Amino acid sequence: MPRETSSALQKIEKEIQRLQKQAKTLQAKRRGPVLTSILRSMREYDITPEDIAAAFNKKTVTKTPRKQATPAKRVVPAKYRNPETGDTWTGRGKPPRWVTTAEAEGKSRADFLIQQ
Repeated sequence: MPRETSSALQKIEKEIQRLQKQAKTLQAKRRGPVLTSILRSMREYDITPEDIAAAFNKKTVTKTPRKQATPAKRVVPAKYRNPETGDTWTGRGKPPRWVTTAEAEGKSRADFLIQQ
């Protein structure tokens, strides 16, 4: 490994160590107010460290969020019927093969309409 690469790597490692130390210092500063708030709440609600330990060790059952019920799908009545096979189509989505075949033969979709 060239000497320049080695020294650059050492500089980077020192910078990483410096930043990690800085991160720990910042985290320690942020913990102080949180601990103060926890202690204030413990005094306010007369919670003991034993209560905290018991709650911490207690197996908690996490509730999985329920899936919202999907609304019932509305049944769409058939609009077209193949007189030969009795197959139906609502007129929505991609037309079935029997419709595309009939149209290729020159027939109209109106020929397959179901009379209501």
